[in-house]
Amino acid sequence: MSNVKVAQMLNNQGQAVKNQFYIFDKYCTLFQSYNSIIVKKYNDGLVELDQKYWDFSTTTGKYRNVFLGEKKQETERKIKQGIYKLVDLNKN
Repeated sequence: MSNVKVAQMLNNQGQAVKNQFYIFDKYCTLFQSYNSIIVKKYNDGLVELDQKYWDFSTTTGKYRNVFLGEKKQETERKIKQGIYKLVDLNKN
């Protein structure tokens, strides 16, 4: 990845949210919570969620919802419909 940029997520008051990050490159935007990639959203609209961590904790879920702009029920529906793909985004 070249020209990768990282930004800390901000809350409604414009303050940095600890351990929550956006990662930008020319093909996609990723959401990282702590040390795990949770969501990868491609510029063409394709969305991939990490199969293990997408619903790991309440905090991860809260900020995943912010990143996707939807509630968990909508995310689950899109997974069931095949709109969102569950993949391993944290391969080592």
